[in-house]
Amino acid sequence: MNNKFEALGVKPADILLPKAGTDMGKWAVVACDQFTSQPEYWAEVDRIAGDAPSTLRLILPESQLNDPDVEDHINGINKAMADYLARDIFTTHPDSIIYIERTQSDGAVRKGLVAAVDLEKYDYTPGSGSLIRATEGTVLERIPPRVRVRKDAPIELPHVMLLIDDPKKTCVEPIAKETAGMEQVYDFELMMKGGHLKGWKLTGAQIDGLADALEVLTGAEAMEEKYGLTGAAPLLFAVGDGNHSLATAKTCYENWKKITPESEWAKLPARYALVEIENLHDDALQFEAIHRVVFDVDPEKLLAAFKDFYPGAHEGEGEGHTVAYTWAGGKGCITVPNPKVQLAVGTLQNFLDAYLKEHGGEVDYIHGEAVTDELGAKPGNIGFKLPAMGKDQLFKTVIADGVLPRKTFSMGHAEDKRYYVEGRKIR
Repeated sequence: MNNKFEALGVKPADILLPKAGTDMGKWAVVACDQFTSQPEYWAEVDRIAGDAPSTLRLILPESQLNDPDVEDHINGINKAMADYLARDIFTTHPDSIIYIERTQSDGAVRKGLVAAVDLEKYDYTPGSGSLIRATEGTVLERIPPRVRVRKDAPIELPHVMLLIDDPKKTCVEPIAKETAGMEQVYDFELMMKGGHLKGWKLTGAQIDGLADALEVLTGAEAMEEKYGLTGAAPLLFAVGDGNHSLATAKTCYENWKKITPESEWAKLPARYALVEIENLHDDALQFEAIHRVVFDVDPEKLLAAFKDFYPGAHEGEGEGHTVAYTWAGGKGCITVPNPKVQLAVGTLQNFLDAYLKEHGGEVDYIHGEAVTDELGAKPGNIGFKLPAMGKDQLFKTVIADGVLPRKTFSMGHAEDKRYYVEGRKIR
């Protein structure tokens, strides 16, 4: 293995894939945190998978996370993992990185790399200077139930997606041009309108080239060129999806450290987590704004308080952060000049957090402007529409502000989220 990987917080892994002859269309299922309010979706996945080997038996859909019999679900998952290992349904691909191409619901092809990241290089604390950082605030209460799922599991299956800021497309994209000379490990249609998935193993030369390219991204010259910063701690990987899953892996690893001599930490399988790495600048990767609707408030009083909260804030467009609103009394926008944070969503969210704490009301996070207008126009409600965050703002905001406000952006539709395919032993 290229020695550079140790400093980069990423490395090849012993990746598990089902043996030839497995029905991959039944094997792969979507990330567990999708369709949480649609039990019929997961019922149909269960029907499709049937008795065939399937990652459905190895994960806990988050819609079941608070079930009264959740411990039975978790025990069933661990037994299924042990059964699959005992039945020898996996092929181990040692010291591997897999290049994947995912055809999305819109027909675009999204490129990625499946590899392991070093959890010593990851910190979800806001303001961290770690090489791998969360993009949104981590809700600590969401970690313990997920730890119960992972702590005794012999296998991990990743739905975490990490982003690299590679505008020159030096890491993933060169590999995409070389698949003719690579070993293909799968090529199949995903269930439930998930699109299509192909995967190839990187050659030794490609793995070495990837390490070299990633090293350049962490250099002082790249940090200054992209962000205008000197002396800032390099940020190589930003979590795009699955932050709480990665935080769970980190917690489990920290728990192992407590009962393991420090000299043995590097050998702990739990020290690493399997992820998919994507280039922020992949044309198929689209960021969508997540809007806000506030319920059970007096919209006029709330708008007045918004302007009082930020001295100089005014109706209409102008220089600064502009947020559009809709309520039963009409539509408009408020501009906050000289904002203290990078994004308009941060300006709005900081106000809403303070206002709702003092005056009451509820906020929901909405995809789509039409739905935001429809809900905001109902009596007692107000909807706020936010501009989509530009891709070039993501890393700069995390570096400057620590983390993004919660629910800042969405990476694509639910059907386009990562499907579980690859696995890795973590015990």
